Amino acid sequence: MTKGNSTKITDELYRYMLDHNPPLDPVAARLVERTYAEFPDVAGMQSAEEQGPLLAFLVRLTGARHVVEIGTFTGFSTLAMAQALPEDGTLIACDVSEEWTAYGREAWAEAGVADRIDLRIAPALETLRAMPRNPHIDLAYVDADKESQIAYWEELVPRMRPGGLVVTDNTLFHGKVVDEAATGTAAAVRAFNDHVAADPRMESVLLAISDGLTLSRKR
Repeated sequence: MTKGNSTKITDELYRYMLDHNPPLDPVAARLVERTYAEFPDVAGMQSAEEQGPLLAFLVRLTGARHVVEIGTFTGFSTLAMAQALPEDGTLIACDVSEEWTAYGREAWAEAGVADRIDLRIAPALETLRAMPRNPHIDLAYVDADKESQIAYWEELVPRMRPGGLVVTDNTLFHGKVVDEAATGTAAAVRAFNDHVAADPRMESVLLAISDGLTLSRKR
């Protein structure tokens, strides 16, 4: 096997990448900073800064009007996608924390997109199973508990429209997915990656973006 790219992402190169991507608007930038200040021990759950512009780009690229997010945290990724939606678009955001999502609510209102976001505080599987089962979702972003990812996938895929996109975060899981003896969360991510790769309903690519990002298109 030949590895096609040996570029190492140094801090300097990472900064260069951010400088050549669409900049975060002031509301998003403040939300990122506030998350790291208020929740330093769990701020790693926030989507990486470069993923905000990427998710917005994917929303616009797919022409998405109906978006589902599983795992909202403090709402950075939610904000990025909602800003990219048309005015009549809707984003259903699934989370279980009133505390974390309160920060998102403030930012969404400040950015003028709160009316596009339907935040549902409940286990995501309950929220998904209550949705119509017909194909109606244009884009889904999955960034929640990894042990439930296959279950989320199986609820989402039948509800994705043809050409719809599922974006799943952390699919390299800090590099631990290469360990065949992995246990716990790493083993769950390995099982999810294998499940996705074998699913004939979708075509998928796993990319080395941030901690691994898998893009899956409904056939």
